[in-house]
Amino acid sequence: MSPAEFQRWGYAVIDWIAAYHQRVESLPVLAQVAPGQIRARLPADPPSHGEPFPTLLADLDQLILPGLTHWQSPSFFAFFPANTSGPAILGELLAAGLGVQGMLWATSPACTELETHVLDWLADLLGLPPAFKSSGPGGGVLQDSASSAALCAVLAARERATGFATNESGAGGRLTAYASTQAHSSIEKAIKIAGLGRANLRPIEVDDRYAMRPDHLARQIEADRQAGKQPCFVCATVGTTSSNAMDPLPAIGRLAREHHLWFHVDAAMSGTAALCPEFRHFQDGLEFADSYCFNPHKWMFTNFDCDCFFVADRATLIRTLSILPEYLRNQATESGAVFDYRDWQVPLGRRFRALKLWFVIRHYGVEGLRHHIRRHVAIAQEFTQWIAASPDFELAAPRPAEPGLLPAPRRR
Repeated sequence: MSPAEFQRWGYAVIDWIAAYHQRVESLPVLAQVAPGQIRARLPADPPSHGEPFPTLLADLDQLILPGLTHWQSPSFFAFFPANTSGPAILGELLAAGLGVQGMLWATSPACTELETHVLDWLADLLGLPPAFKSSGPGGGVLQDSASSAALCAVLAARERATGFATNESGAGGRLTAYASTQAHSSIEKAIKIAGLGRANLRPIEVDDRYAMRPDHLARQIEADRQAGKQPCFVCATVGTTSSNAMDPLPAIGRLAREHHLWFHVDAAMSGTAALCPEFRHFQDGLEFADSYCFNPHKWMFTNFDCDCFFVADRATLIRTLSILPEYLRNQATESGAVFDYRDWQVPLGRRFRALKLWFVIRHYGVEGLRHHIRRHVAIAQEFTQWIAASPDFELAAPRPAEPGLLPAPRRR
């Protein structure tokens, strides 16, 4: 495809996306196809010769669109919000056009330094502890999802608990981890992948607001110690998947510090709310946390995938994940003056995710982002009142209480 052809069809693709967003509300939210129906309409073999681009766009309408669930539809209420935006889409397009491989500072310095800077911006915008900034002992990095953030946190917890011995000889079945019964399934998956064993993840009971009970956590930690186990990791959640429950971070954090557990806070769903100072009470206690994550791709108008993962001590994370073969050695890395984000994640390669997040923050501005978050919370509060007043519906879970705002109605 020549530059002129790319320009021509690039305009056509942008026009297609714009038209899609204009009509998405009129499309059925769920795909109207049976299992296997899409594949049955696709050719059995790939084309021997290249096809004209208009044919590709036509098949997008005829073959692909009917098989999509429309996450951008205003009538989509499943799983979690996934509200992308124009600046995010354009940032993603530019990142794809640049084709940057950002595994090392040396492979694209702007990719690394913009990411560091944007994550520092967000640490300030969310009111996170100073340790989570790159100017302190920690820092932030973009992961693909909260699942990857959880895995990195569990791996770092494992290594810190064993003096980095498991990198050489394995976990040995002694380490235990803790999360509430309402924690995201990615925690269990991380425990399995990290080799701690699913049987060593302790589900902690919750209270009537579905938040973890610190007294149950304390008893379980003590029981495991008495049984010869070594507690090493606890995850608290700010906005659980099932009910948007808020775990009591200060009490959990104090227990984690007392027992030398890695304390990870998963705010993937509701962390964006902290852009507004009046909602930051949900993250009181983050000063005890070793790591923290939230997903801009859920509530901050940034398309999937984009998770912000912060650590209070980057040295532990880097030591856990770093391997330095000869072909990655370079002067900048050896100087110690740069971040190589390949050491902050499981994969080696990484995309230029910071570009779309940078675009979103600059397009909306801090006050623009806050305006939308406040509006969304107000809508949710109003909807909660409708449910409470209706004889035909019941509130399945209590709404988190916000100081100075409407009281959370009782469950029926």
